Amino acid sequence: MISNIITKGINGIPNVPGDKSISHRSIIIPSISNGTCEITNILKSADVLHTLEAFKSMGVSIIEDKKNLVIQGKGLNSLSESKEPIYLGNSGTSARLLTGLLSAQNFNTILKGDKSLSNRPMKRITEPLARMNAKINTTNGSLPLSIEPSNLHSANIEIKIPSAQIKSGLLLAALNIKGETVISESKITRDHTEIMLKSFGANIKTTKTDNKKIIKIIGQKELLPKNIDVPNDLSSSAFFIVSALINENSNITLKNINNNPTRNGILLALKKMGAKIKLSNERINNNENICDIEVVSSDLNGCDLGPEFADLMIDEYPILAIAAAFANSPSVFRGLQELKVKESDRLKLILLNLKNCGIKCKSENNDLFIYPSKKYEVKKNLIQTDFDHRIAMAFCIMGTKIGPLEIKDSESINTSFPNFKNELNRLGGKIF
Repeated sequence: MISNIITKGINGIPNVPGDKSISHRSIIIPSISNGTCEITNILKSADVLHTLEAFKSMGVSIIEDKKNLVIQGKGLNSLSESKEPIYLGNSGTSARLLTGLLSAQNFNTILKGDKSLSNRPMKRITEPLARMNAKINTTNGSLPLSIEPSNLHSANIEIKIPSAQIKSGLLLAALNIKGETVISESKITRDHTEIMLKSFGANIKTTKTDNKKIIKIIGQKELLPKNIDVPNDLSSSAFFIVSALINENSNITLKNINNNPTRNGILLALKKMGAKIKLSNERINNNENICDIEVVSSDLNGCDLGPEFADLMIDEYPILAIAAAFANSPSVFRGLQELKVKESDRLKLILLNLKNCGIKCKSENNDLFIYPSKKYEVKKNLIQTDFDHRIAMAFCIMGTKIGPLEIKDSESINTSFPNFKNELNRLGGKIF
């Protein structure tokens, strides 16, 4: 795919897809609830569809209608053994959450993924699950992995690596364990799983003590069915937000966006840079914070973000780096080690592709330094993505400002935002 000829402005109301994190959970949790759940505005991207197919393969009745699903859950222990290994494509969320959930089931499971997912670390979830007596065998710490049935027991687990996927996998395992499981974390991670489990009637309580979040869950309580209206995705919105900020004569309004305080770091960071961003129509839906966001072209300044921002926005650093490349002063983003173990080594790819676009930058001790300039000399217009959707979309936005860039493996965008190209073009972008 070739990214934009320089745009004359990004304007309008983007059609942003449903939140990816919530969409995954909107399949998983209703599938093990006891009754019928209707899910509206679900994201049907490649990643989410792998989760959907996984539960169909385990005997869950799911009726699809455009962006809606009707899921007939039959309870915590109603899943059945898949006839084939469960293939999860590129979806790390599916892999880690299902590893937790299926470790507490009474059948054998094999989980597989594509080349990228098969290189991502799985011991970060299998090792704490082993403390609950889970029987999981990995392939050199990654997928494929096999899960054997075992009698799991409750445990007190402190999460060392800040990750909503790890936390969620442990919580889903704990649903089927007799007694109280206690999970603690010292850094902020997305809390969509806790929010949804509570709304489905799980016996779950969350407290904060000595700068730690303590989650207590008592298992073997049946989940009650509940309809879910999935809000629109802030991570997907971020690409439009930055495109409007860096291109003159731009004004966009994003509707029904999830503004969960555990993942809104991109908005806080951009406002720190002087972005003209206005939130309105703030409300609560399914216990999630929702709002509309208006964005106007802005004169951005560089900023220094500490590692605490990485807890709130690790997925958004590729697009934030694009914003920083067009600021009036340098930026430094600190504590980005988790960028190295996402769908790709994102830190490496941000540096490589920014340099090829003529942006001076460097990395030291997992900190990213970006030095913007008023003049850009593209050294190489081929963008390497390693099949990472967020790298691909971020450098599409770069192209709106500096001219055509060839985005390698751009089909990766289908994992989170299948209609990205059409939407950006409709708003004034020029991708072909």
